[in-house]
Amino acid sequence: MMSPERYVAALTFAEYLEEVEANRDLWQGLWQRAALPDDLRKRASEVEGRWHLAALTEDWCGDAVNSLVWVARLAEVAPGVELRVFSRDDNPDLMDAHLTGGVARSIPVVIAYGSDFRETGWWGPRPTELQRWVKEEGLKLDVEERYARVRRWYARDRGRSTVAEILDLLDSAVTAGHD
Repeated sequence: MMSPERYVAALTFAEYLEEVEANRDLWQGLWQRAALPDDLRKRASEVEGRWHLAALTEDWCGDAVNSLVWVARLAEVAPGVELRVFSRDDNPDLMDAHLTGGVARSIPVVIAYGSDFRETGWWGPRPTELQRWVKEEGLKLDVEERYARVRRWYARDRGRSTVAEILDLLDSAVTAGHD
């Protein structure tokens, strides 16, 4: 599914930010303010191996804007981690192989590939704690209230959960002998 050629043909995060149309101000504003806390910067700088992260997204997605800026900051400080951005709608083969709950085309999805471009795992569409809340308590609320609370959660978390979970994914792959 992923080849080196397909990967390098995708947009870098900087290129993606230039092409964003929906929520452009939000993407730009979050990107400018996003800074990894020292403990996660240290962890990211110690990631072993060579990793190719592929983010499936669309610019209109609120979860994506609140997650991918942090994944991009992770890729900036982790020496062996590279990030490319893929349109969900233009890459149905990748999306359909990473459906939330086996049924939903939820985004963002971040797929980790080792140095040989073999997939080692994936993350998405939200940090575990938030996804659990959305699927349980959040469903009891009307849509506007649910999304208001989701936005507040992201604002308080500041990417910490997203970055920690992706670092856990990479650490698990290293432990399993992948790179």
